[in-house]
Amino acid sequence: MNKILVTGATGFIGNYVVSALLKNGCQVIASSMDENKAKQCSWFSAVTYIPFDISLFNDEINYYEFFYKPGAMIHLAWEGLPNYKAGFHVEVNLPRHYSFLKNMLQNGLANLTVTGTCFEYGMQEGMLSENMSSHPANPYALAKDNLRKLLEEQSEKMPFVFKWVRLFYMYGSGQNPKSLFSQLQKAIDEKADTFNMSGGEQVRDYLKVAQVAEYIVMIALQDTVTGIINCCSGKPVSIKQLVEKYLQEQQVEMNLNLGYYPYTDYEPMAFWGDAKKLKSIN
Repeated sequence: MNKILVTGATGFIGNYVVSALLKNGCQVIASSMDENKAKQCSWFSAVTYIPFDISLFNDEINYYEFFYKPGAMIHLAWEGLPNYKAGFHVEVNLPRHYSFLKNMLQNGLANLTVTGTCFEYGMQEGMLSENMSSHPANPYALAKDNLRKLLEEQSEKMPFVFKWVRLFYMYGSGQNPKSLFSQLQKAIDEKADTFNMSGGEQVRDYLKVAQVAEYIVMIALQDTVTGIINCCSGKPVSIKQLVEKYLQEQQVEMNLNLGYYPYTDYEPMAFWGDAKKLKSIN
């Protein structure tokens, strides 16, 4: 596992994953579509960077050789988020990403870590564990869940170490500007008196993105704990509590306009991850 390929390296999570790998002394091959964006990353000079646009995928190319035969791969790339309800996740992303990963595996990749989503559990409430069946309720979750199943089928045909990291919620610098915490930080920066949000009673499982990246790297660098692994805190918290804690940490007083936005219809009101499997990794 001397060389590790990271796709989606310039994304919200990818940027932190590359940094975490370098801290672990890994030789990193970083890839994304936009080389100019990559050049702005603090890690650019410390990695081997290979630009790649998956929409130009050509199955006649040996991508394992194209990416210098990495010992392991962390596949973070995925287009079109946070638009979870768009059909292109199933119609375009799923076959494209599966074809690419299958090409890598058939040509020699022996260790693959891919990020999935807690949305694969669907509308199930309470603590969600990896042995529960999946019931994806939006196109994004459906595409990810089917990608996992297709890769599991491949793992039965050829030997490779497969880890599927189900991501729960995260926050931190570099997040999509439409996300809750990006909007909250913007309100803080603008010294707003009031922050518009939902009722805040949803119960979720949140981690700082730097911690998420460390967990992904920890999972990728071992081959004992495999299959589906929840990447979560295991600690349920309401959105309102989390926002209030964030404001307290920032030493900011702000009125919360609860109920301004309706609750989403593609996720249950209360769910969090079972972190036992994650914590079993030494």
